[in-house]
Amino acid sequence: MATPTPTPIFNTLQAVVRQATAAAVTSAPTATGADFLTTQHITIDGFTNDHATLPAKTIDLVLPTCVQTIESDANGYLPPGTCNALWDYYPSFSAALAFTILFGLLTLAHLYQGIAHRKKFCWVIVMASFWETMAYLFRTVSTRYQQSTGIYLVFQIFILLSPLWVNAFDYMVLGRLIYSFVPSHKVFNIPAPALAAAFVTFDFVAFLIQLVGGSMAGPTAPADEKLRAIHIYMGGIGLQQFFIVVFVVFAVKFQLDMREARVPKHTSRRSGWRPLLFTLYASLLCITVRIIFRLVEFSSGSTGVSNPLLTNESYFYVLEAMPMLLAILTFNIVHPGLTLVGPESEMPGFFSTCIGLFRKRKEFEKLSEPDEEEMTTMRA
Repeated sequence: MATPTPTPIFNTLQAVVRQATAAAVTSAPTATGADFLTTQHITIDGFTNDHATLPAKTIDLVLPTCVQTIESDANGYLPPGTCNALWDYYPSFSAALAFTILFGLLTLAHLYQGIAHRKKFCWVIVMASFWETMAYLFRTVSTRYQQSTGIYLVFQIFILLSPLWVNAFDYMVLGRLIYSFVPSHKVFNIPAPALAAAFVTFDFVAFLIQLVGGSMAGPTAPADEKLRAIHIYMGGIGLQQFFIVVFVVFAVKFQLDMREARVPKHTSRRSGWRPLLFTLYASLLCITVRIIFRLVEFSSGSTGVSNPLLTNESYFYVLEAMPMLLAILTFNIVHPGLTLVGPESEMPGFFSTCIGLFRKRKEFEKLSEPDEEEMTTMRA
């Protein structure tokens, strides 16, 4: 007996599904913590032929959708949890503008101090305060255009990444303290230029990880992609905090070495390292407070459910804006140029150090290779 071909069944099913899809019933959209969902009810009619009998069946399809039913105000504000709402609270225009001005003043002050003290590496702290200024500038604009995803995303990237510039500056300052005040220019037998270059490299790795996470976590990203982006960003700031803890070990070692060192009476500048080192500790503490805030803030995922840090703007300014303002302001008050003076304080920069390490490696490899004349003699 010949086996009947199943082609008619599938042709009939396809026709029925097309007919049922055209007459699908859609229920009203329902808001959830992650998406706006709508349910489509598709009914497939039953049929009977020579090969099979299938009863009628109804299929429920839950699809994400976004239908704005609430009219926004003049600034584009929509209540949190509604369609097209980017903010979990009504952002303050005056607070954002105030911090834009404050960080702008710090930027100008650091630019002047870096030029006045002739410290080229201070361009890093200038970039830190400039990025903070740009972050709050875009936040200020976003308070007036609250449905603009582009402005909101630029603000988010600047605010999430700018602390890494302060971190890099902290690493550079300690390296120059060691180079200027420790006779051997080493801590734990690691040269100061190599130590600073290593931690700046670690900071750059954390920067890239946070950049990937921050750019993926756009306000229009799907819920699963946004959650993945948040996990990437949290991994980046967790790595940043780990590097800070390791770095503090080197800073404490430098402090202990300086206490035990015998200081000549005529060398008065040897006591000038303490204010700058304590300023460094204060800056790292401010960054740590900010990192803890971000970790707790994002611990609930991409929604503000049961997490007041996401729904109350005051937490943002107290635990994000103020710590970073103080982290930068401390170096305005105790500027490295006041302590790192003289030719002995001019440590090789990052790129010079990397090039020097590369050349030393090449020289070491060349010395390790046996000389051709020696090889000929040995063979003879």
